[in-house]
Amino acid sequence: MTFTMSDEWRRLRADTPGASHVVHFNNAGAALMPGPVVDAMQKHLQLEAETGGYEAVRARSDEIAEIYSNVAATIGARADNIALTANATDAYARALSSIPFKPGDVVVAVWSEYASNQIQLLSLQKRCGIRIVRAPALASGQTDLNALDAVIKEHRPRLVVAVHVNTSAGIVDDVVGIGAVCRRHDVLYMVDGCQSFGQMPIDVEEIACDFFSATSRKFLRGPRGAGMLYISDRALSEGLEPLFLDLRGAELEDENLYHSVQGAKRFEDWEFSYATLFGFGAAAAYANKIGLDRIEARLANVNTYLRDCLQRLPGWRVLDEGVGACPIIPIHAAAGDGAAIHRRLCEQRINTTYIPKMWAPMDKRLVDAGWAIRISPHYYNSPSDMDVLLEELGDAVS
Repeated sequence: MTFTMSDEWRRLRADTPGASHVVHFNNAGAALMPGPVVDAMQKHLQLEAETGGYEAVRARSDEIAEIYSNVAATIGARADNIALTANATDAYARALSSIPFKPGDVVVAVWSEYASNQIQLLSLQKRCGIRIVRAPALASGQTDLNALDAVIKEHRPRLVVAVHVNTSAGIVDDVVGIGAVCRRHDVLYMVDGCQSFGQMPIDVEEIACDFFSATSRKFLRGPRGAGMLYISDRALSEGLEPLFLDLRGAELEDENLYHSVQGAKRFEDWEFSYATLFGFGAAAAYANKIGLDRIEARLANVNTYLRDCLQRLPGWRVLDEGVGACPIIPIHAAAGDGAAIHRRLCEQRINTTYIPKMWAPMDKRLVDAGWAIRISPHYYNSPSDMDVLLEELGDAVS
């Protein structure tokens, strides 16, 4: 199999300033931003410098509304159901804090729960007395829907949490199937979409989730410091609101009484880095213009080619061989020191991620191996990028 780039993908690569400086295979961490995203951020910073921060926001109120519309379009939602946040962890925490947990309440979590999410659940367990029950997985790594149904029947959970794409192995879970089970039992359902957002079409109505959290910086190619939270009409109509609100999400009626605002903005704070949000909106518009279905198809080709090369690379093993469906590829070398290999790649300006086993303690393949180098390509990676990466990985264990 050969790997080529059409004129369109070469143009998009040329639109990426960082591609001429580094070999970037860390898109599951933070992708390289395209020029229009950088321009959008710089434009607003310049306006703030010339007119003032509050004044710049007032002058661009219509354009700020477009940010919500562009972000909503990436997940098949309405703008009124989108809250903009500082990051995905912040979004996830706001959603969790809106649920009035009581001691003994159960949260069902999939096996691939991200480490930060698991820490938040454990914190809730310590403070509120909830119980965490793990949903069984199939051999493929996807959630076993029949087993999930049985777990929900037995434990009557307050919430089910799932991860759309596993961060350490690229496994795409059946979030639509999980949503159908949750709806059947009338259970609140939250999805971490950090690694799917920007690399594939997403329809939150089809998923039937009550919350969907994501970040700007990964496959969407936006800046760090911005995230989003989708909140369903059902959750909003039930009056769910984050534990701590400010003047953005609520209004004081008198010194002893407040009411939360309508819509998802009750999950937001007053203070934003608006330059970062304009970058987020520009990244969403950029992806929507290309077409998320076309991005997904291109990434499937990139993923297939690179996985095949890595599987044949002497000394290396692809840890999720046979089940990985996304361009997030964990590799391990039995004869190598993962941290040292990662440092070596960094010195050669090849960007990847080193994952120790405790970043994903529920991932048996990773725990057994002890570590992985995570390779996460994007549509702007070129054949020469692939060659440089493969050569350096080969030299690292030779």
